[in-house]
Amino acid sequence: MRFSACMLTTLLLFVVTSNCESQVTNRKYNQVDSFRQLDEVLPTPTETRLGSGAPGPQYWQQRANYVIDVQLDDEKKTITGAEEVTYYNYSPHPLSYLWMQLDANIFSPDSDASLTATAPSLNRLSTGALQRIRARETFDGTMTITDLVDAQGQDLDHQIVKTMMRIDLPQPLAPKESVTFTVRWNYEMNNSDLIGGRTGYEFFEKDQNNIYEVAHWYPRLVAYTDYTGWQHKQFLGRGEFTLELGDFLIRITVPDDHVVAASGVLQNSADVLTEKQRERLEKAKTAKSPVFIITPEEAKENEKSKPEGQKTWIFKADNVRDVAFASSRKFIWDAMHHSVDGHSVMAMSYYPNEAEPLWSKYSTQSIIHTLDVYSRYTFSYPYPVAISVNGPVYGMEYPMICFNGPRPEEDGTYSERTKYGLISVIIHEVGHNYFPMIVNSDERQWTWMDEGINTFLQYLTEQEWEDDYPSRRGVPELIVPYMRSHNQVPIMTNSESILEFGNNAYAKPATALTILRETILGRELFDFAFKEYAQRWKFKRPTPSDFFRTMEDASGVDLDWFWRGWFYTTDHTDIAISDVHLFTLESPDPEVTKPLKKKERDEKPESISDQRNKDLPKRADRYPILKDFYNDFDELDITEADRKAYQRFLKSLDDDERELLEERRNFYVFDFENLGGLVMPILLKIDFEDESSQELRIPAEIWRRNNQRVSKMFITDKTIESITIDPHLETADTDKDNNYWPRRITKSRFQLFKESKSKNPMQKAKDAEKEKEDKKDDDKKEDE
Repeated sequence: MRFSACMLTTLLLFVVTSNCESQVTNRKYNQVDSFRQLDEVLPTPTETRLGSGAPGPQYWQQRANYVIDVQLDDEKKTITGAEEVTYYNYSPHPLSYLWMQLDANIFSPDSDASLTATAPSLNRLSTGALQRIRARETFDGTMTITDLVDAQGQDLDHQIVKTMMRIDLPQPLAPKESVTFTVRWNYEMNNSDLIGGRTGYEFFEKDQNNIYEVAHWYPRLVAYTDYTGWQHKQFLGRGEFTLELGDFLIRITVPDDHVVAASGVLQNSADVLTEKQRERLEKAKTAKSPVFIITPEEAKENEKSKPEGQKTWIFKADNVRDVAFASSRKFIWDAMHHSVDGHSVMAMSYYPNEAEPLWSKYSTQSIIHTLDVYSRYTFSYPYPVAISVNGPVYGMEYPMICFNGPRPEEDGTYSERTKYGLISVIIHEVGHNYFPMIVNSDERQWTWMDEGINTFLQYLTEQEWEDDYPSRRGVPELIVPYMRSHNQVPIMTNSESILEFGNNAYAKPATALTILRETILGRELFDFAFKEYAQRWKFKRPTPSDFFRTMEDASGVDLDWFWRGWFYTTDHTDIAISDVHLFTLESPDPEVTKPLKKKERDEKPESISDQRNKDLPKRADRYPILKDFYNDFDELDITEADRKAYQRFLKSLDDDERELLEERRNFYVFDFENLGGLVMPILLKIDFEDESSQELRIPAEIWRRNNQRVSKMFITDKTIESITIDPHLETADTDKDNNYWPRRITKSRFQLFKESKSKNPMQKAKDAEKEKEDKKDDDKKEDE
């Protein structure tokens, strides 16, 4: 195509916006505004939480300190404990009651988790599945509260509401005041093989020992916040925990041959460790590789021991929101000191011989690697200890300690999947120290704020482990099958209502952040803003709006369209290139233009009818009188009038306008369609006939006036041979076939197999009878 000289100043660029389910549709335009600001969706800023996303001058949060004594009964598999709790009311509100979480009550037969569990498929059921169903019917892990008194020993009224307990105070707790009370409790622990969860014990038939991984094991204060009041949604298993920070002193009494790992720093090593173990711990402080505190051989020997009494292990954990512990006589224990930005950390791993040789090679090294990378992107790891424990829980996190499951086969060999599964789960669970243990988000409400952000950092950390690390999440191309599926809800969905939990809460937000870092903001802007968010909310409790606003505030980029599309809708990326138009400047000189047009006309293909009609006798040939001027006239012949008109046109132009007539570049117009609804940048690779190429990155704002179709002009001296959308697979585009111009043939392969016919029941019965007769003959021959 060509355009005339006067069209140079009238080329228009059409821009569009995308479909967004959370917005009002303009019925006259039949589109929604994907670039509508989120102000009407996000909470109004206050002096508690500023419009910049930072904590305000009136920000507050509660605090709870605990002194806990707990006893683990290895025979009865029970936990018995007592805790003194001091709760500080830093809110501006008087509180007439407190709420505590009794998370172990999820194992009560009448818990909401149990009663709302949907039926499994009963068409085929494994023996293990049936055993678990039967065990869940009979097991009762209810936490029994045996005593609840105030600091003076007076009983406190309380009401248990399934996994929650309300404590009614004798008088309201005023702002800036504290209250101290004591709770005593007990419950039976769950066997993880039969009743899974975030806590439990694993029984080893071979040596008759257990590994205990003990979590949500004590009554814990519910978080009281400025944005929701008491966060006392029932614990159903999926939505995790929202807790207050505090200082913990925990005294854990176990059989005297057990080894205990726990959140915090061991306070009485002289009472519970041998002299040799203490010497090895001291050596680990300067070692260049992990040091065995308890060797595999020693752990093997310990498996044969029988306890002669009990020992109490004392740990202190300051400024944490939770504590957990693990206990077993089976533990191998290795440790290595590490400095994180000058801060001293002891990285340690506990695992049975069944985990070797995988764990001694990778666990503690994975911890240290995680602390290095996460600290660089957020803040220096502030705690003195980081622990990884192998046991029945595949992956679960608590301050300073995490539980991780992968093990090799019984012969010590392991698959590549197991190796990288172990490294990845340790990175992920240790990484949770940052999100949500320190950046203390509300897991009960917004799973993505800890799991999604942490999975994103896990991806960054994995990529610094080795070249071509096989990351399973965070890579845009890997999320494509989920993004084009229909069984979805938005990321901004309550934890318990999420469909496709792993994809929704882990993979999709992690991928969104990868795209935001690599494609939207670039690494420098993203990393600065993300670090600002982490440091602003370190040891504080952010909400999604604080994250969204901080990322915009610190990057200087309006990202409301991005949050809206990726977090509030189920739209996906599918940008198609539908057409390409080539315009060149038409010369006003008839000596140039008319011959060119005549040549194009003459080269135009003839229709089949025109070809066949040539030989038909024509009336005008039989009667020449019927012919006139127009039979010889050709509008593309050059006339004197054309030449004079051209000269007049030239005289009317100034020098700058005459220069425009020399424009010989190609004006391409690319037509794009947004088929997936998600507005995203349009990333192009343009290949030219001279075998060179150029990349063009068009910001997402090109869609701001029309979210369905847009055209973009591209001017070049060269001739385009082909165009590719998203050449580096950055945007999770779900249909690559429409990313090319001209279209490419879709290539695939099929497999060839030979058909076979299965035997009918009568044939199988005959085979069995023959096999039986053959066996009789064999037995008879042996007797002879």
